[in-house]
Amino acid sequence: MTSPQPHARDLWETALGRLELRVTKPNFDTWLRDTRGLRFEDDRLVVGAPTDFATEWLETRMKPLIVKTLAAVAGWHVDVLFEVMKPASAAPPPALFDPQDARTAITARPAPSSSPIFNPALTFDSFVVGEENRLAHAAALAACAATPVYNPVVIYGSVGLGKTHLLHAIGHRCLAEGSMVVFVTAERFANDFATAARDRSFQSFRDRYRSCNVLLVDDLQFLEGKEHTQEEFFHTFNDLRDAGAQVVVSSDRQPGLLTGLDAKLRSRLAAGLVADIHPPAFDTRLAIVR
Repeated sequence: MTSPQPHARDLWETALGRLELRVTKPNFDTWLRDTRGLRFEDDRLVVGAPTDFATEWLETRMKPLIVKTLAAVAGWHVDVLFEVMKPASAAPPPALFDPQDARTAITARPAPSSSPIFNPALTFDSFVVGEENRLAHAAALAACAATPVYNPVVIYGSVGLGKTHLLHAIGHRCLAEGSMVVFVTAERFANDFATAARDRSFQSFRDRYRSCNVLLVDDLQFLEGKEHTQEEFFHTFNDLRDAGAQVVVSSDRQPGLLTGLDAKLRSRLAAGLVADIHPPAFDTRLAIVR
């Protein structure tokens, strides 16, 4: 693995020191602690992260804060680019499930082009259940059934209440049971669709999103106002449902209030199991801290 340029490394280490004071410890430990400043490319600092999911999370959730922190450290605007760091050895990473078991369990459907990497900390065991999120937790467990009972499952609530945690927990459970799982943010789905339209690669796009047993989509509200992407998601959902696959989505509002979505898509979402998450009461907050 190429060693990082000293200036890139030192700048990022200084920025990390400030970021550690500005984000919660779980966020820092999960997303930032294992990153490295690698090099500069066209005045952009390239930061390495251990997984694809980590780079996507940093890009979509933390980039504004990171850019602001880098500017404060460097004294001028520094853009940032995230990439997956190459492992020190050529040994392949361990599989999240046994490929032979997956081929035995799923014979009628091809595997998607890539398997997701879920945060190992976000499991059902680590999810603190309280009265405020009990229905959402039960809905997530129901989504792991071998045969879908409710389709889709919609989990909605404000930021930071555990929606993404539950999607990761579903992913862990379904992978362990041999299912083919695709996890994606709605923003990534839209970007992939735009790329497919530009490159005329719709078949590859549809093979990825319609050849799984479980599709998990985070932050569905991002599709509001994107008419063509909504249409593609609508047909993707219908194909998966007809094939007996499970679809689970999260959003910041219940389906009826996602007014930027087409009426037929809102109707499909509302016809499934819709579960909300409320801010935790004192007892639940205390359990989370413990």
